[in-house]
Amino acid sequence: MQHRRPRNGLSNGQTTAPAAPAAPAAAPTATPTPAALKRSPKDFIFGKAIGEGSFSMVYLAKDIHTNKEYAIKVCDKRHIIREKKTEYIKREKEVLNRLGANQSAAAPFFVKLFCTFQDADRLYFVLSYAKRGELLPYINKVGSFDIECTRFYAAEILVALGHLHNLGIIHRDLKPENILLDENMHILITDFGSAKMFSEEEKESEEENSMRQRRNSFVGTAQYVSPELLRDKSASHSSDLWALGCIIYQMVAGLPPFWARSEYIIFQKILKLEYEFPDGFSPSARDLVEKLLVIDPKQRLGANDCPGEGYPSVRAHPFFQGIDFKTLSETNPPPIYPYLPGTSQHEEMRSHYRVPDHLEPGLDDKQLTRLLGLELQNSSSNSEPEPQKPPEPIIPPVVPEPQRKISHERKISVTARRRHISILELSPEEIAERLEKQIRENQWHQFTENNLIIKQGLVDKRKGLFARRRMLLLTQGPHMYYVDPVNMVLKGEIPWSQQLRVEPKNFKIFFVHTPNRTYYLEDPEGYALEWCKAIEEMRINTYGVD
Repeated sequence: MQHRRPRNGLSNGQTTAPAAPAAPAAAPTATPTPAALKRSPKDFIFGKAIGEGSFSMVYLAKDIHTNKEYAIKVCDKRHIIREKKTEYIKREKEVLNRLGANQSAAAPFFVKLFCTFQDADRLYFVLSYAKRGELLPYINKVGSFDIECTRFYAAEILVALGHLHNLGIIHRDLKPENILLDENMHILITDFGSAKMFSEEEKESEEENSMRQRRNSFVGTAQYVSPELLRDKSASHSSDLWALGCIIYQMVAGLPPFWARSEYIIFQKILKLEYEFPDGFSPSARDLVEKLLVIDPKQRLGANDCPGEGYPSVRAHPFFQGIDFKTLSETNPPPIYPYLPGTSQHEEMRSHYRVPDHLEPGLDDKQLTRLLGLELQNSSSNSEPEPQKPPEPIIPPVVPEPQRKISHERKISVTARRRHISILELSPEEIAERLEKQIRENQWHQFTENNLIIKQGLVDKRKGLFARRRMLLLTQGPHMYYVDPVNMVLKGEIPWSQQLRVEPKNFKIFFVHTPNRTYYLEDPEGYALEWCKAIEEMRINTYGVD
């Protein structure tokens, strides 16, 4: 986010909201009803904070006159002036007003500004409330979207960009955090403080030329910024198309295409177009991403289209086959399912779930047979099926490690695998005895916070289509730690709660559902069912049967 010098007008405490007598003539708002009256904080009941910025807080609030809910962005005046964010605030209001005055039934994919007001210390933006929150947590929870879901949300973003660009607005900070979801799971694009506005009627005065130069400074978020913004400090409609390519990649793969530990390295990767597609990436999505992530902004797919036509060359790409762009806002969005590698060349494997607690309590042999029924039975045969080994799933390779690390992991695998201990069968004395032995002999004890290990083993922990080999440690507490087995570093812990659920997919793959995320784990030796039994037993032992 760039720093800018405040214009005349805010130095004396004025806000970007017009004074009451001039409000109707100064700037039309999206919805006249709340804006027709002079508002103040006393007209709203402020609830919980639902967002936070560098100089603002967003609260869920209720209008005391209508009982309607809004998201109210509250900005601190002194902080705005001190950090030279005056132009950021003014520009966001200008963009929202332009969008409000030019609403489109085919492209209602933006937050609406209902009114603004101020008091001595703060500015208030009353915005539409996106009940489902940001898009990013949904990607993080399921790891990555399946293709149907990715196609739908990419199409809504594309329609929104066509409308936005046709109004002479470039977003310049398009990313999953700035794409909200309404109560019906349609997108609402927000955060226009970094936007750039064009107008054919604008005259190239000296002041405007100066402002253009300041606006061409670097803006945006590192992972999604286009190379021309880094190289030339210039932005065009094509810059938002680059961000669309990054978002499509992230929805499919689970991570943005350009990521590293520092922004400097990310910028270098962007300028060199240095990224790769993980195994299992959809071919049609890959082709679209490759046509959008092009260094030369003029060569990107859609760069030469007229925005008013909705980017027909992008819409015509095979990835969007079957999408009716004219009726998107009236179409029910597809359920959010994770995109996972198929169990055969022509089959996609999905986990059909919406909330973690949809699974039945318990995990006895009968339930496992039901859960794995498709793998354990031949449903097309009327006779009693003969026992047969389930088809081997295609397991995407783990992100390559140096050869010396692979041999090290093989040694670990030989000594680490064991059947889990049934915690119900152990007395306190036996637990103390086993813990004492674990302290002396088990190299993984250092990561357990002195808890007894119930089960341990190597798994491939996935983040979208990317995977890392980890030592998984199920311990008393309960805890589930995962450790980098090569560098011997604790990488994290799967959070336990009464809502935690485990779901086997086949003999190698199982999910651990938590309220905020689903962990996708692969046991390369085929002991997924043992993991599920051990985790479920620990859950029941800790929280009881539901």
